[in-house]
Amino acid sequence: MNKFGKHKGYSRMFKENNLTLGLFFPLESYAGSIPEMNLEKQIKLAKRAEELNFAALFVRDVPLHDPNFGDVGQIYDPWAYLGYIAAHTRNIALGTASIILTLRHPLHVAKAAASIDHLSGERLVLGVATGDRPIEFPAFSVDFEDRPLLFQEALTVMRKVWGESFSTIRSQRVELLQGGDLLPKPRLADIPVLVTGHSSQSVEWIAENSDGWMYYPRNLKFQADLIKNWRSLTDEFKPFSQSLYIDLAEDPNQAPIPIHLGFRIGRKPLIEFIQFLKNVGVNHVIVNLKYGHRPVEEVIEELGEEVLPHFPALTGEPQEIS
Repeated sequence: MNKFGKHKGYSRMFKENNLTLGLFFPLESYAGSIPEMNLEKQIKLAKRAEELNFAALFVRDVPLHDPNFGDVGQIYDPWAYLGYIAAHTRNIALGTASIILTLRHPLHVAKAAASIDHLSGERLVLGVATGDRPIEFPAFSVDFEDRPLLFQEALTVMRKVWGESFSTIRSQRVELLQGGDLLPKPRLADIPVLVTGHSSQSVEWIAENSDGWMYYPRNLKFQADLIKNWRSLTDEFKPFSQSLYIDLAEDPNQAPIPIHLGFRIGRKPLIEFIQFLKNVGVNHVIVNLKYGHRPVEEVIEELGEEVLPHFPALTGEPQEIS
């Protein structure tokens, strides 16, 4: 049985041979790097996404605005914003894509993640990454070349303090030797962790040390080969997720036109494309609406009414997963 079969967020998103859909914050389209982030609209749309049966809502971790790099995501600190969203929703999974473990102290991440998981009723699915924006590393006094080891350290520390009481830890950033304990503990003594991209690790390390893999949009052949190799490295089901930028056309038959990391596309070929992703083993697709030309309210409604019935959220009830 999968250890997260009783985790509400994981169980809403993931099941073997199944695919669900989520949305990235901000729930709006915008030019440039900085969204409007009207909170009243964001909450209204988040609640509507839950009603329509999207599986998850995701936030990003972008500590600094780098004009040379682009999009800042939802602007607000991911933990503060997830707490806000958790208070206004009840069932939808809450994801991070992704928390930058190299720039945050492992004990702070462990406590924040456990807090959100508790406050939301076990709905957090924790995507993690090493980070790749060059200006951030000197700003936080972190050596860019240390990313691989810092990432491994963080994941090891978090798992240890979630699952044990009064852990003893000595690592590069943690010296927990005086009897302190991290609270709250996750109810399941762990939180589902998905590694983003390669995060400076081998696929074998990711397969052994993560609860799933979060990747980027790639052509179907590449993605199929990637997932086939991923499955060969795991004895148990570990989900594969990816992001996808969508500019949903008014014409439901609009053939796909490539945009950055996605397509301008009508809903009918979109359903076909997502079905292809499901067939090659993708378990969750996080839709980003940044480049849309239509009102986001219309797009979310159309996705919810016409696309989601083909890829609905799971019940979120505890399930046994072989």
